[in-house]
Amino acid sequence: MRLEVGYINIKDVQFGSKTEVKGSVLYVDKQEMLDTIGGDPRLKSIDIDIAKPGEEVRITPVKDVIEPRVKVEGAGGIFPGFVSKVDTVGSGRTHVLKGVNVVTAGKIVGFQEGIIDMTGPGADYTPFSKTCNVVVVCEPTDDLKQHQHEEAVRLAGLKAATYLAEAARNLTPDQVKAYETKPLLEQVNEFRDLPKVAYVYMLQSQGLLHDTYVYGVDAKQIIPTLIYPTEVMDGAIVSGNCVSACDKNTTYHHLNNPIIHDLYEKHGKELNFVGVVITNENVYLADKERSSNMTAKLVKMLGVDGVIISEEGFGNPDTDLIMNCKKIEAQGIKTVIVTDEYAGRDGASQSLADADPKADAVVTAGNANEIIKLPPMKKVIGHIETVDVIAGGFKGSLKEDGSIEAELQVITGSTNELGYNLLSATTI
Repeated sequence: MRLEVGYINIKDVQFGSKTEVKGSVLYVDKQEMLDTIGGDPRLKSIDIDIAKPGEEVRITPVKDVIEPRVKVEGAGGIFPGFVSKVDTVGSGRTHVLKGVNVVTAGKIVGFQEGIIDMTGPGADYTPFSKTCNVVVVCEPTDDLKQHQHEEAVRLAGLKAATYLAEAARNLTPDQVKAYETKPLLEQVNEFRDLPKVAYVYMLQSQGLLHDTYVYGVDAKQIIPTLIYPTEVMDGAIVSGNCVSACDKNTTYHHLNNPIIHDLYEKHGKELNFVGVVITNENVYLADKERSSNMTAKLVKMLGVDGVIISEEGFGNPDTDLIMNCKKIEAQGIKTVIVTDEYAGRDGASQSLADADPKADAVVTAGNANEIIKLPPMKKVIGHIETVDVIAGGFKGSLKEDGSIEAELQVITGSTNELGYNLLSATTI
């Protein structure tokens, strides 16, 4: 499967009389956008704001971040199962508005939502302080159930990103990159002298607002399966969870998964990237055993020499991570796991809730328990009063002057377990 991705670089976003791209500026017709994404009776109001890098703006509580993409050639459409019909995606050509994102915010859904600061020390920990953000602020109707609230906001965000992406449909991209993974036997034979590597992509699926969707299906309902890496770039995987903001894989993270991109960069040079196995993170032991057994079996069937395994979340999912690792290692296949740490504010506690001697090659995205102090901002988009209750915050986190003292957990993307962040650690 071969996908061309055309990147249109956006350096500024402004409201205008027509939604279009001129030069490197995205102009947004606010009323037309509101009309397009509105209409859900579960939301009593939707507003749109803009936050740019360097501005004294704080967005909270952040639910999801979504990059505008549009399918211009090939089967299907972006976000199949939600805003497009359920066709297999990942081939043809897709255009991307690079440098602009949709950020969903509004009244808190669950306690595990985050903060994006566009300047100051907090901005250093999130990639979304470097992008122009079109913030969709959704307020639910009274007494709306949490799962319905999350779904309504999720759909509004996906519609918003799809709406903006249409401005890129007929543009000439600033850069076009091609990504290709061939059918397994062809792929293995093409670079038979290089080590064969697969990627085990763990998707958050614990339920109770801890969900991820594959072609519109809740990942807790799937069994481990193979997927082309390019399908991920077309929105086959969508975030629908409220896990801790620091290590949540937003929809943006799925679209831009750096493990997939880095494996493609080394493909045909240092390794043979043969494909992706998606699996879930379960609550019950029997489900964990089933998924980890099938994941190890699929990896063995691929005949690979090595595997990279990434996790989403912490605590209970650490067990899924270690089970996948040790069962794949038992097949004689080398593994590297990518995670973050909850090692206490002093860094002295056990980093993961589970461990095994076979998990001896680990990439860490940092310690989410570290304390950070965030200065007040001139403008807040959303609801600042939630800071005391979101994961990583605590009673007294929000100060009278608007400053915040909290754990890194509160910052969206700060310890992302795909490695899309600036933190790591080395063993000395």
